[in-house]
Amino acid sequence: MRSHAEAAMLPDPEALHPVPNKPRIVFLKPLLASVPGVANCTVGDFTYYDDPLHAKDFFRRNVLYNFQASGARLEIGKFCAIATAARFMMPDAMHAMAGPSTYPFGILGGAFASALPLADYPWRSSGDTVLGHDIWVGMEALVMPGVRIGHGAVIGARAVVTRDVPDYAVVAGNPARVVRRRYAEEDAARLVALAWWDWPAARVARAIPILAKGGVKALEDFAAAGA
Repeated sequence: MRSHAEAAMLPDPEALHPVPNKPRIVFLKPLLASVPGVANCTVGDFTYYDDPLHAKDFFRRNVLYNFQASGARLEIGKFCAIATAARFMMPDAMHAMAGPSTYPFGILGGAFASALPLADYPWRSSGDTVLGHDIWVGMEALVMPGVRIGHGAVIGARAVVTRDVPDYAVVAGNPARVVRRRYAEEDAARLVALAWWDWPAARVARAIPILAKGGVKALEDFAAAGA
């Protein structure tokens, strides 16, 4: 039996391994702080990655082609759950498509590079990739550059996300398409307005029964009561 004090303890968002005896689960925010040279990525509190073999290699194995030449960013919000081998493609992976060939001749150097320097290629810019808060990304999903995934969304296993995902939508497939909405658009907007993910951790803890089993109105009442 856990003591009352132990039961009341809040999880530490700065702990690398938040679940005792489960090294496969890492909080990405403290992991990012320990990885040099990834200045274009941000992650919110309590977002975790689960991988039985390579959990601590997330920013090397799962954020692909992050050469940072494009200036694009990867922003991941709070309370997101990212399953094994989910990957995020950065814009530096995108080849130029303005001419007949997509081959990046300049990377080979020599005469190929002097014919057209890499800086002069018509590279495609996709912009930042932004994940909101409270998102579940399924196993082996692939998020392509420049998309925005809305708050509360669910990305199905092995989905290939090529376009923006609405708040509280469930998407699946290749390319990923909305298969259902977790909440109607009006209710999704009410949840976004509540922004429970920005509450202090102690308040989130008190709201967990509603967050896990309740409804929008119950969460609004909880917020209005200042609980």
